[in-house]
Amino acid sequence: MTLAITTPRSAAASPGRWLLPVILLGNVLNVIDVFVVNVALPTLTRTLHAGPAELELIVAGYSVSYACFLVIGGRLGDTFGRRRLFLTGMTGFTLASALCGFAPTTGILIAARILQGATAALLVPQVLATIQVNYEGAARQRALGIFGAIMSVAAAAGQVLGGLLVSADLFGLSWRPAFLINIPVGVIGLIAARRVVPESRAQQAAPIDGSGTALLGAAVVLLLVPLTLGRDEGWPLWCWGLLAGSPVAAALFASTQIREERRGGLPLLPPSLLQSPGMRRGLLVGLALFASFGGMMLTTTVSLQYGLHYSPVAAGLTLTPFALCFLVGSLLARRLAARFGRLVLVGGAILFALGLATVALQAWTGYEQLTPLSLAPAEAVIGLGQSLVAIPLLGVVLHGVPAERTGVAGGVWTTTQQIAVAVGVAGIGTLFFTVADRDGFGTATVTAELTEAALAVVTAALAWTLPSARR
Repeated sequence: MTLAITTPRSAAASPGRWLLPVILLGNVLNVIDVFVVNVALPTLTRTLHAGPAELELIVAGYSVSYACFLVIGGRLGDTFGRRRLFLTGMTGFTLASALCGFAPTTGILIAARILQGATAALLVPQVLATIQVNYEGAARQRALGIFGAIMSVAAAAGQVLGGLLVSADLFGLSWRPAFLINIPVGVIGLIAARRVVPESRAQQAAPIDGSGTALLGAAVVLLLVPLTLGRDEGWPLWCWGLLAGSPVAAALFASTQIREERRGGLPLLPPSLLQSPGMRRGLLVGLALFASFGGMMLTTTVSLQYGLHYSPVAAGLTLTPFALCFLVGSLLARRLAARFGRLVLVGGAILFALGLATVALQAWTGYEQLTPLSLAPAEAVIGLGQSLVAIPLLGVVLHGVPAERTGVAGGVWTTTQQIAVAVGVAGIGTLFFTVADRDGFGTATVTAELTEAALAVVTAALAWTLPSARR
């Protein structure tokens, strides 16, 4: 099997003080963009006449594209240089953001969002790879800690920033500045990266698994398209045909991965990684956790703005306790997991479920009376609970994976995470809009929150089967 061996950093070399802020900017753009888009969705309905299915595609299209090309992005960086791919990804993401911002129709916006996801998949893998190459020992651990904390801050900032940009209606552009803001930030990132990011690449880079990528993308698309469009189209025969084709494509994907690994190659998602109990069970936990999260971020934002008529700013502020408590939890989670093991993940999933169930109860007893203040405690519990699962879960997934395969395993983990988010958006989103059409947004909110809570309970049950996280 071919392994990607990284060129070691010279002992005399040391990363400059601006290296970490510049490379983190790439991941910050990725995180902020997800939350900005959620806040802007109702405004898209008014200006581009986007229907529920199109809103789901605007969100899920990004995640699917990002998931399918993420591993390839990492391997391209190993082959052609991480600095080169970082600059290429940043350039592509900036241009795709401009295309999003100036999109005249929902179709073009959806296509631009898919392009955004693909360019993010070129950009983001280079961030952790560059940290791995340029930092050592305690400096590397500090850099990774800052990486995690900054992502939580970016999530909170994205919601508030998105609300402010959309509500301000700058130059009469409505939702468009939520995407156009990426242009000056991307240009600044490109100029800075050219100056401070050193080049690195693998001595032996893994080959690109084109057939595996195509089959994985086909399996996901065949599942998500009918889930997203079936409701609006009245569930015609072609929807059922696509759904039936999804497991066939998934089976073909699995067989090609097994065959490629047996003949000594490095497939997109190596099946042998599943021999590790942490990887095998951890991926199942991640599927349940992030499907719930993907559905929650879509349905909560839509409920606040469509059902309760919150402004984008108010909707962003309502979700801020979630993001802030996620930040607090992310700072505590690894230390707690090192002491209490999988109990932290189980407890976090239970908190996540309780927070979602509390919102469902509040919506059931008085939906029209919900306020940002009344929702704040439940949102805080949701954020804290999710962080206590999501942050240490990667360590559990990688536990037992050989050191030389952690990069590949990390790619498998992130791909699974993004696919789960997309499935949650499509599945729970379709359920939410179906109930909303029939019974109103109050009942739809209760239904969605209870579905997400049920997935959180499944997360807790699966987390109980994990190997100990004490490390």
